[in-house]
Amino acid sequence: MHRTQILLEERHYAFLKELARKENKSISQVLREILDKYVRKSETYPLSSLAGIAEDEECYGRDHDRWLYGKK
Repeated sequence: MHRTQILLEERHYAFLKELARKENKSISQVLREILDKYVRKSETYPLSSLAGIAEDEECYGRDHDRWLYGKK
């Protein structure tokens, strides 16, 4: 871990202090958990970015019976 200092607005500090008290955690732990959630959220891809990822020139949605059941 790295030790760092940050300057917080009074409202942010009050929020963190109260949240830490409610959860029986340190302010540092609360901040680490908030950052972890932010990082996980930032690393996810929206569904729209997956569009076309597995396009196939031969297989279309309308042909699903043919591909699944061999029907023509």
